[in-house]
Amino acid sequence: MDDQNKNLILATVLSFIVILGWFVGGPMLFPSWFPAETAATAPLTALPADGTSPATPAAETPTNGTALAATPQPEAPRLTVDTPKLAGSISMLGGRFDDLSLKTYHETLDANSATVRLLSPVGQTKPYYAVFGFAPGNGLDEADVPGAKTEWQMADGGTLAPDHPVTLHWENTKGLNFVRTIAVDKDFMFTITDTVANTGTKDARLAPYGIIARHGLPKLENIYVVHEGVVRRTDGDLEELKYGKMLSLPAAEGGNAQLVEATKDGWIGFTDHYWMTTLIPEQGKPFTAVTKYSPGADIYQTEVREALMTVAPGATATTSVRFFAGAKEWETIRNYQNNQGVAGFIDSIDWGWFFFLTKPIFFVLHWLHGIIGNMGLAIIALTFILKLLVLPLVYKSSVSMARMKELQPELEALKEKAGDDKQKLQRDMMALYKEKKVNPAAGCLPILPQIPIFFSLYKVIFVTIELRQSPFFGWIRDLSQPDSSSLFNLFGLLPWVGPVSGSLLASVFIGLLPILLGCSMWLQQKLNPAPADAVQGQIFAWMPWVFMFMLGRFASGLVIYWITNNTITFAQQYLIMWSHGKRPDIFGNIRGKNKPIPLAAKPVAKAANQATKPRK
Repeated sequence: MDDQNKNLILATVLSFIVILGWFVGGPMLFPSWFPAETAATAPLTALPADGTSPATPAAETPTNGTALAATPQPEAPRLTVDTPKLAGSISMLGGRFDDLSLKTYHETLDANSATVRLLSPVGQTKPYYAVFGFAPGNGLDEADVPGAKTEWQMADGGTLAPDHPVTLHWENTKGLNFVRTIAVDKDFMFTITDTVANTGTKDARLAPYGIIARHGLPKLENIYVVHEGVVRRTDGDLEELKYGKMLSLPAAEGGNAQLVEATKDGWIGFTDHYWMTTLIPEQGKPFTAVTKYSPGADIYQTEVREALMTVAPGATATTSVRFFAGAKEWETIRNYQNNQGVAGFIDSIDWGWFFFLTKPIFFVLHWLHGIIGNMGLAIIALTFILKLLVLPLVYKSSVSMARMKELQPELEALKEKAGDDKQKLQRDMMALYKEKKVNPAAGCLPILPQIPIFFSLYKVIFVTIELRQSPFFGWIRDLSQPDSSSLFNLFGLLPWVGPVSGSLLASVFIGLLPILLGCSMWLQQKLNPAPADAVQGQIFAWMPWVFMFMLGRFASGLVIYWITNNTITFAQQYLIMWSHGKRPDIFGNIRGKNKPIPLAAKPVAKAANQATKPRK
């Protein structure tokens, strides 16, 4: 095997090692970059609200100072929610969104399994909810404005559904009447509109707020390329904050808090692997985005605080906020961004460092899926497109490698002539390359774009919900998970169940797809004879089978991509080598018949004389 083929394979191997090392060993090698998701237990000292500003509540307290207690709330009437994608109810106590399930998503592949529960009330495991209210200004106290303990009355009954909003009302003893209209669309967006009418004799000052609260650390999937925690956008700046980082926020408002002012647009909320809750104030108006953690109550919280408003006697004022609660569907979120004015909402999906590649790759994958109707086939079609894009580089590389092979006799002659003088050898080789117009680095060109492409596709497959529980053919029912088949039971032919996914046995008794991956890498390697160096030959011989086990733990969709990529690369290299008179003897390479034979001293000397003979 010539030096350029060695370099090409070595570059490929090193690229894989870097990527796999980051995914597998990142948390161990760089623990500060992968903070532990633990909850603190330090005591909380609450700061009382002064009644004049919405910016001084306790960390587990809404802006008006009403505590979001961790004890079960009294029973109150509930408003039923029923849409094509959502089912649940809203408690009239505080108008709290605390019971919501996703109709179109199940916990497992079994169609009869429970649907995904997104929001749950206090008193159940891991309470998770949203509440909306007002902070009192001068002349008002907490009892004068709607908050977490206000019991709303339904002005009109019925079920909350698309095209059927529901109106609630509540009034205080100081002449303020509050009317709340809740609307929901066919996807995952609620709109909460509050109208305040002042029938009293004095100005009323109050500030709207919205809160999303999570009691305790949620169950995390801890996939290193998937962000789980707070996601926030303010005036074009996108920030992500893991739950562990919330524990070290600056001490403020009785806990750990961070307040970010926005002047024109933005949103804030919690993002899980596939699900998200987000508060979206009226775009174009200033607001404060708040991230808080209450150590004593162990509550993670995000808030939107709007500007203090004044309602004169006889006047009314209206404010509105949207609440997204649902799945991170690319098309749905993009519609909210492009057609409903939620600036930068598509970035709530974690596209990663290579977003400039991840976004277009997913766009093409989504488009292909819409045409083909099968996500696995769409991945295969996407692989053909990606390979077509790098074909000029592959062709140039292969031609350069073919020309390098033609120079091998002259290169060996230069090595013999230079002896131990490495500098002379380097100068003579560069002069020969320049004379023959050969670029020795061209063999590595196809590798460079494939590294970010591989990483971006890895990110797409793990992050986007469109791959979740998406089937291919046969036993592959979820492209976002590793191959479920196993050598342990001969891929289902033997009458016992295979090992549990994630176990040591599952890592050893791999599935059919990883085996096909190893075979495709091995066959691609056989395009060239084994290297003359015995140690190097053994390393390369074992490499496909090592990667077979390492990549066997990856998502099936990614393994399908790599099998397709290897197959196309094999065909490309075979045809290009054939077209340049270097038809590979694959079967000879497999049998070990085509072993490189070191040049004898006499032929080398003869080649050296030919290489140094003056040219006419």
